[in-house]
Amino acid sequence: MVTAARPIQSINPATGTVIEEFAPTAPAQVDAILAAMAEAQPSRRAASFAQRRAWMRGVAGQLRRHADRFAATITAEMGKPVTEARAEIEKCAVTCEYYGDHAERFLADEPAPSDSPRSFVAFEPLGIVLAVMPWNYPFWQVVRFAAPALMAGNGALLKHASCVSRCALQLEEVFAAGGFPQDTFRTVLVPGGDVARIIADPRVRAVTLTGSDDTGSQVAAVAGRHLKKTVLELGGSDPFIVLADADLEAAARVGVRARFQNAGQSCIAAKRFLVVEAVADEFEARFAAAARELIVGDPTDPETQVGPLARADLLDDLHQQVTASVAQGARVLAGGHPLEGPGSFYAPTVLAGVTPAMPVFREETFGPVAALTRVPDAAAAVALANDSAFGLGGNLWTADLEQGVALARQMDTGGVFINGMTHSDARIPFGGVKRSGYGRELSHFGIREFVNIQTIWLP
Repeated sequence: MVTAARPIQSINPATGTVIEEFAPTAPAQVDAILAAMAEAQPSRRAASFAQRRAWMRGVAGQLRRHADRFAATITAEMGKPVTEARAEIEKCAVTCEYYGDHAERFLADEPAPSDSPRSFVAFEPLGIVLAVMPWNYPFWQVVRFAAPALMAGNGALLKHASCVSRCALQLEEVFAAGGFPQDTFRTVLVPGGDVARIIADPRVRAVTLTGSDDTGSQVAAVAGRHLKKTVLELGGSDPFIVLADADLEAAARVGVRARFQNAGQSCIAAKRFLVVEAVADEFEARFAAAARELIVGDPTDPETQVGPLARADLLDDLHQQVTASVAQGARVLAGGHPLEGPGSFYAPTVLAGVTPAMPVFREETFGPVAALTRVPDAAAAVALANDSAFGLGGNLWTADLEQGVALARQMDTGGVFINGMTHSDARIPFGGVKRSGYGRELSHFGIREFVNIQTIWLP
């Protein structure tokens, strides 16, 4: 066991036991890593797209070859059911292949007609990008940034959530094993208080963060002070609108998955269910029945659908939101309480009669709690959907797809999924507005966030 004075601990949330302890990366070590990464930047920049593609495909191969080991680490460190953890690893592999195949086209020079007979736009790497990442999708959140950033010729320095430090080290391992030079992707195990100093370092050219809106504000303030580009993917309180003509069986089934996947610990999970009054009784009954059938338990069991919350403090915060909302009049249709025994398990919870004044509506709920609110019609649903500080994603269920598109355009979110579940996909841009952050990840929009968009003019 590490004997450092203040080691970083990895704790199994299903049992509450310490899995491993890690010595924090000392400031001198961080400086040495940054120096090595900066020294390697010219060779990174010079590497051809064909070479980068080979490395990225090597990473995809490593992810698949060791999928069971990586999935087991995810499950142990943050409690994700192992079936979902394996799916996360495969999604990472697919995204590596996608950027390996398409980055050269995304970053090809573009003609820019001007007063010159020849002018064009080039997309050149910035250098070292610091990634401050969360625990809820410990491989995916990192890969969806790193795959485009590295294919663009940048370096990636990862500061991961401390509770998933083994995942962080395995990510460094997989990029090196895939073929990327050693000082292309590095991990530092540092407390949150050290992030400002790293952002300030002139060798760091940009910062990307996925996390809470409060943390995003702090990181953006430091980055702004030092004139560093940032992309922020922050919290969400995504609406799930069910109109009177919706397929209620499908909406309820998909809605349960959209809310309770990853134990509800997702920024793009459906959280506020806005149901038109005419079908509310039937939808509530179907939804609550499906939630009660979810299998909660040991996340290493392939049959488990809902695992523990990642930390005990998260369970306490969630229960306070539920109890305060019930005290204000919300009705418990399912769950509503922590589960007895070891670990940070919370019963899949469905609250009906939720009003905009209640914590489960007004605040982001990061756990297995669904808030059901009745609305008179589609216009009221959209108005209530937009009545939030967040604007990440949203769902809308209707048989009239043209109406669905018209209403989606009125929703103040980064994405709207009609008759489907909000999800991320390498082929489409991902990000939000308002307190859900700014900038975009994935697709060609994402790979262009961390490049120098350079005008070249010739006489």
